[in-house]
Amino acid sequence: MFTKQSHLRVAVFGAGRMGAIHAATLVRRSDACLAGIVDAHLPSAERLAAEHGVRVLEEDAVFDDEDVDAVVIASAADSHPHLILRSVAARKAIFCEKPLARDLEAVQSVAKVVEATKLPFLLAFNRRFDPDFVALASRLRGGEIGAVELAILTSRDPSPPPIDYVVKSGGVFRETTIHDIDVARWLTGEEPISVHATASALTTVAMKEAKLPDTVVVTMTMPSGAIVSINNSWRAAYGYDQRVEVLGELGMLKLANRLQNGVTQMGASGTWKSNPEPFFLERYANAYNAELDYFISALWEGRTISPGVADGVKALQIAYAAEQSARTGQTVTLG
Repeated sequence: MFTKQSHLRVAVFGAGRMGAIHAATLVRRSDACLAGIVDAHLPSAERLAAEHGVRVLEEDAVFDDEDVDAVVIASAADSHPHLILRSVAARKAIFCEKPLARDLEAVQSVAKVVEATKLPFLLAFNRRFDPDFVALASRLRGGEIGAVELAILTSRDPSPPPIDYVVKSGGVFRETTIHDIDVARWLTGEEPISVHATASALTTVAMKEAKLPDTVVVTMTMPSGAIVSINNSWRAAYGYDQRVEVLGELGMLKLANRLQNGVTQMGASGTWKSNPEPFFLERYANAYNAELDYFISALWEGRTISPGVADGVKALQIAYAAEQSARTGQTVTLG
C-alpha cells in the first residue's frame, strides 16, 4: 500500500502506558519509524520523545504532514472520536486503542465515517493477538473439540480503578466485559441472540455508594444454541486472572492463567505455584507487540485488517445490552 518511502512514518498520540509500549514496538522495526509523540501533558510527551530520540509534535503538525503515513491513538478515551475523524480527513491509517468512543451513538457515527473511506483501521482488541488466545482460536477452528456448546470466560482485575476513572470509562461492562464479549464473538464465530446479566457493587465503599457495578456475570446465547458465560470482577487478591474454558461435543480446550514464574514447589505439606501475572501490562506484553507488528505488516502488504470498526460497534452494542439487562433484570434480545 505504501511505496513512497522505505519506512512507514507513524505518529503516536498518548505518552502514557500504552503509548510508551507502542512507541517501543515501532522503533525496533526496520520498516517503520516513530515520527513523533503527541500528548496534552507536555512533560510526559517530552520524556517519551527523549527516550526514543524523536520530536514532540503538535496535533496539527501530524495531520498536515503528508509524510506521516499512520497514527497510533493511545491517548485518553474521550479524545478518540476527534482523532479518528481528523485521521480520516488527513488520509492516515489508524491503529486505535479501544474504545472508539464512550457511548454507542458516537461509536456508530465514527464507524460510519471510517467505513465509508475504507482507510486501514485496527481496533486494538489485544487478546486476539495474544499467543495463547491465538492458539486456542486456531484449535477451535481446526475442529479439535467439535461444535462449541459452552464457553466460560473469566477476567478479574487485582483491584478496582479509581472511581473517577470508572465514571469516565463508562463502567465495568464497557471497560472490561467488552474485551470478553469480543473474544466470545471471535472464538465462536457467532453473534449472540440474547444477553442476560447480573451485577453488584462489592469492592469499595465508593463503588457501593455510587452504585457502580464491579462484579458481573453475563450469559450470552448464540444462534447455534451454544452458551457463553462471562464473569468479571475488579477485585482478585491473587493477581490478574485470565482464563477460558470451551466445552465442545468432543472434549474441552482450556486456557490457563500465565503465572509470574514457572517454578512449582512440592513438599510434605503441599504444593505451591506462583500467582498469576500482576496485571494486564505483564500478561499481555506479547499481544501488544504482536498487534502493532500485524498492523504495520498489513499496511505494507495491503492486507485486510481485523478487528475493525464494525467489531467495536458490535461489542459495544452487546455491552449496552448487558448493562440494560443488569439494570432491569430482564433478558435482552438482540436483533
